[in-house]
Amino acid sequence: MTSVERTRARGIETLALDSPHNRNALSAALVGELTDALADCGKEDGVRAVVLTHTGTTFSAGADLRDPPDPDALVALLRLLVELPKPVVARVTGHVRAGGLGLLAACDIAAAAHTATFAFTEVRIGVAPAVISLPLLPRTDPRALARYYLTGERFDAAEAARIGLLTAAGDDVHAVLEPVLDGLRRSAPEALAETKRLLTARVLETFDRDAAQLTALSARLFSTPRAREGMTAFLERRDPEWVL
Repeated sequence: MTSVERTRARGIETLALDSPHNRNALSAALVGELTDALADCGKEDGVRAVVLTHTGTTFSAGADLRDPPDPDALVALLRLLVELPKPVVARVTGHVRAGGLGLLAACDIAAAAHTATFAFTEVRIGVAPAVISLPLLPRTDPRALARYYLTGERFDAAEAARIGLLTAAGDDVHAVLEPVLDGLRRSAPEALAETKRLLTARVLETFDRDAAQLTALSARLFSTPRAREGMTAFLERRDPEWVL
């Protein structure tokens, strides 16, 4: 069963996360399939740009706690989004949590409907937003990120746009992205690739410098007793033992 739906219209390849049983959580299978699909898009002359979207009411619930991806595989996926020679545009009409926010930050342009909500929930299960910090830290307001990383609070699409997680938000995300996709279709492929290279240079410097350290941190935290308690509590729909 496929976890990523692929369609193409006038040079725009749409990749839709389609794993409803776990709210498009980043399982090992989904990460692998999305990586393969993006790699294919990068090689195809007929693809001018990629739209990353979803089915259902959730863009991504974050890491799949029952079948988590290898941290190195998640790093590779995020880096591929940043390095792909085609612009990648996120289109969000649902909720985004934890690791799903890393996908948004790795995209070149991201737009969401006003009904979408966002949260870095890692601290609430006893871990940290380690690997996803690679694209997030260079692109997002540091004071806002400190608040939402440390508290796990939910915030809305307008706030996500204000802090740089999103490019834009609106009542109709398709209308918001219509001029964006039109502009990409009017742009020369080689010019898009070189312009994207200029825009992502600093993000890739962060990957080069910090990927190994943050991958190790993620692996270490997920193996702790605190994380096991947090993940068990989440799956059992109860508060973990440390909640006051």
